[in-house]
Amino acid sequence: MRKANILVYGTDWCGDCLRARRFLNQNQIPFDWINIDQDKEGEMLVYQINRGLRSVPTIIFPDGTILVEPTNLELAQKFAIPMNAPLKQFSR
Repeated sequence: MRKANILVYGTDWCGDCLRARRFLNQNQIPFDWINIDQDKEGEMLVYQINRGLRSVPTIIFPDGTILVEPTNLELAQKFAIPMNAPLKQFSR
């Protein structure tokens, strides 16, 4: 199994973390999940990156860029995923 280069720091109870993980999974983007409630080194890194704040999700990319609490649009832009796909029309 290939190790992901994207590191996602978050918690299991965080709605934004769940949304970001869902976005990455739905777009088949591999990532490593670090639960900072269980990984104290990860928690300390989040505090360091976010100037003493426990802001999650904090996502670190292989190119060194970091997104903190990104929206789906920000994630889509990072991966060049178009977000303006037309809605499906359903007939009645």
